Amino acid sequence: MTSHATEVDLEELLRRVLESTGAGTRWTTDTDEMWCRLTPEAATLPQQGWKLHVSATSASAPVVLAKALGVLLRDESAFKFARSLDQVSALNSRATPRGSSGKFITVYPRSDADAARLAQALHTATAGLVGPRILSDQPYAVNSLVHYRYGAFVGRRLLSDQGLLVWYFEDPDGNPVEDVRTGQYAPPSWAVSPFPASVPAPPQKQQAPAGPVLIGGRFSVREAIRHTNKGGVYRGTDATTGAPVVIKEARPHVEADASGADVRDWLRAEARTLEKLAGTGLAPELLAMFEHGGHLFLAQEEIPGVPLRNWVAEHFRDAGAERYRADALTQAGRLIDLVAAAHARGCVLRDFTPGNIMVRPDGELRLIDLELAVLEDDEALPTTVGTPGFSAPERLMDAPVSPTADYYSLGATLCLVLAGKVPTLLPERPADRSADERLAEWLAAAQAALPFPDGLPEMILGLMKDAPAERWDPDVARAALRRTAWTRQQPPSTPDGRRPSAPRPDATPESAAAGIVEHLLDSMTPKDAQRLWPVSTRAGETDPCTVQQGAAGVLAVLTRYFELTGDPRLPEVISTAGRWIADRTDTRSTGPGLHFGGRGTAWALYDAARAVDDRGLADHAMALALAPQQPTLSHDITHGHAGSGLAAAHLWRRTGDPRLAERVVAAADRLAAAARPGPTGVSWPIPAEAVATEAGKRYLGFAHGTSGIGCFLLEAAAVADRPDYLDLAVAAGEELVAGAVRIGGATQWPAQAGDVPTAPYWCHGSAGIGSFLIRLWRTTCDERHAELARGAARAVVERASRAPLAQCHGLAGMGDFLLDMASATGDPSYHAMAEDLARLIAAERAHRDGHVVFPTEYGDVSTSWSDGSAGILAFLLRTRHTDSRHWTIQQPG
Repeated sequence: MTSHATEVDLEELLRRVLESTGAGTRWTTDTDEMWCRLTPEAATLPQQGWKLHVSATSASAPVVLAKALGVLLRDESAFKFARSLDQVSALNSRATPRGSSGKFITVYPRSDADAARLAQALHTATAGLVGPRILSDQPYAVNSLVHYRYGAFVGRRLLSDQGLLVWYFEDPDGNPVEDVRTGQYAPPSWAVSPFPASVPAPPQKQQAPAGPVLIGGRFSVREAIRHTNKGGVYRGTDATTGAPVVIKEARPHVEADASGADVRDWLRAEARTLEKLAGTGLAPELLAMFEHGGHLFLAQEEIPGVPLRNWVAEHFRDAGAERYRADALTQAGRLIDLVAAAHARGCVLRDFTPGNIMVRPDGELRLIDLELAVLEDDEALPTTVGTPGFSAPERLMDAPVSPTADYYSLGATLCLVLAGKVPTLLPERPADRSADERLAEWLAAAQAALPFPDGLPEMILGLMKDAPAERWDPDVARAALRRTAWTRQQPPSTPDGRRPSAPRPDATPESAAAGIVEHLLDSMTPKDAQRLWPVSTRAGETDPCTVQQGAAGVLAVLTRYFELTGDPRLPEVISTAGRWIADRTDTRSTGPGLHFGGRGTAWALYDAARAVDDRGLADHAMALALAPQQPTLSHDITHGHAGSGLAAAHLWRRTGDPRLAERVVAAADRLAAAARPGPTGVSWPIPAEAVATEAGKRYLGFAHGTSGIGCFLLEAAAVADRPDYLDLAVAAGEELVAGAVRIGGATQWPAQAGDVPTAPYWCHGSAGIGSFLIRLWRTTCDERHAELARGAARAVVERASRAPLAQCHGLAGMGDFLLDMASATGDPSYHAMAEDLARLIAAERAHRDGHVVFPTEYGDVSTSWSDGSAGILAFLLRTRHTDSRHWTIQQPG
């Protein structure tokens, strides 16, 4: 994205206006990284109401702001605006969530009457200027930059039923209502609009038209493939031929630059590319380009099949590892040929990624989404848009168009197809390891754990060289592919034929663990009232004290690290963290569940208090553990009764307090009452009252289903000496036996009965289910459970190079299961497998100022238990110390 900061400074524009009008004395100005906020000195901001948004492009923003300031500075309603043109561009980018896009200026009117008056004035002031449509809002009038929606004005949040912090406002009776911010205008039914009905709100229910509605004079839309900020992609039918088509939409002013070019220009460029490739069989045939409702559309032939990214995951799942290997080599050859054929026709692709390649039912490949492609006789639109991990580094800095960038993308795509994923190489400080070196280290770790084709790592490294001029071209790659064979080889050589030297000292799991501890120690911020450690919020934000994403998860791992190593820095850190959590947890009542609720927090606090001999902290932990639990209809480990009961069982074993044993029994009794027998066993369907969208689902996994509940019931049977709880756990095991899917010696499970198998993670898949089954085997000696657990371990190992790194969805949780297997069976091979996974994790580390950090599955950094470095550290410690698994009562056996 090109910086505009030197062209127009929006904050300087504000300063000049305040000085020239003399309004500066009446307004307080505050800025952060994204926003410049203005609040009138004498104003009281309402907590909710009708808010206004004004859109702009990076080209029109200075004029829009100047016009809006002429209205807003005469009023007494607070407002904010994006503080720079780069921020305006970010708001309008194709990657911005549809519920947030386009909102250059936000106004918080003091009343409904003020909202209506200001909307009219802003509409008049900005008439004729350009900006994108704000999808979450209602336009004030046709082609107006002014939009409105009902929502929260101040940051009030509460925990949802899913354990996530959500914004909310109140209904007329004072009940909280989630302030949902999506790409659709949906005001609450009780909020009466003060605005004129010049643009009618969409009706709640629309009657189906009598016949098909055609756009472009010939195309009917059947369904949406996806909706993004730049526009939708739809499946439809060509009324003139009856043939299936794909229709792409481009919204005006999205991704607009200072010249006024936007995503419509990208769509026109795609049309030119499709015309160039017509009749070649490389891409869909172009059918038409047309405008409809002010948006630009491109209709093209629909290519049957699935995107390559889906094919990689689904074919590996369905075919099994052995068959997939042969098919993957065939696809690798086709990918090389596809790039070579496009280049031969004068087309540089610029976005050759697994999402932009379709696999037909016959296995043949086709290029799609060619909006970034450049023809040899066409002027390239400047762009830094790309696909992380697949776009060449120089491409993301808008380097001149070159086919060598496609070579890099080809290498990354081959890495996904043949190795399972492309590692996320986060930026380092200082950058003393090249990307070549880091990729080679990861490939070596992956090859040590799994069989790769001979020559595969060298081919990938050759195509993905840092220096564009040194990258292999398709002819060299094709020759190398012909020499490959699936064998278990020595670590790969580099493209120049040299074997890599011995692993660096900082590449070991022990070194990675030490670097994680340094990061956790230095990133703790006890003066921050909101978060003790930095976490990722890409999947939502939870209570800052809980296990899942909060301080309790990190505290538990640092406590264990201190107990195992005696690090003298840790007692003060543990005490500080414990007190921070204690100050923010209410012992009058607590939320349910182990990972999202207060019982898991109590577990972490009590163990920390014991480690540093803090009686006051231990008392607080016990008060939290014994506090009344807030009502819940959830049964599972993470959110429900099973998790609360498991924490009570752990603390009962620590303290012997009979009140905790009573809570174990109470949780088990609730689960017994909620159990639903079926033809093969027992399960716990989600009640409609708990999560309406999940109603009736019978999950099998550890986090949200039968496996986690069964694991708790095993412990409850031991605590209470209740054979009926054990019988229920055995019935849960029967449900899992019936739901197992065996492919080539690997055992997998669907997330819920009847679905296709899911990834082998702790949350829903083989790692979590196997963790319960191996414990059930130790209790019952039923060899079926041990056999399935062994198959689950094979599934984990076969898919290791494909996995993210974390506990919930990734290698840390998968490795912990392998260590459970080693402990339960006494077979050292499982420990060796776990060590391979530890080295694979360590190979994806990033060094930052003496710290070690790891990417989440979203590509950012987190310290949390579920998706970050705390959960990774817990697993790495177990590979070197005989120790029980976190959040279980004891090792199996």
